[in-house]
Amino acid sequence: MSDIHAVSGILIDETTLTIDEFANACSVEITWVQQRVQDGFLDCTGEVDSWRFASTALVRARRLANIERTFDANPEVSALVVDLLEEVSTLRRQVGTLTSRNAS
Repeated sequence: MSDIHAVSGILIDETTLTIDEFANACSVEITWVQQRVQDGFLDCTGEVDSWRFASTALVRARRLANIERTFDANPEVSALVVDLLEEVSTLRRQVGTLTSRNAS
């Protein structure tokens, strides 16, 4: 079974995106993406002039942008909040798996 992530009703596979495609999909400027990569808040592959982004990174980037806009938060605070949200999600999945195993 392959991993498929849902974002705003869109199914995402393991396609990689150019920086233009990625910025457009996140509704942000290219400079916003470049800065978040340089700060270590977003991951990509390749050299600077040919960065490629995993489509699954859209979830993180969209969360970062949303938190920055909604709460007028700086990028560092937004990244911390997204890290914590991702950790909570991971822990909830682990609890759900353990609960399912114990129920059997």
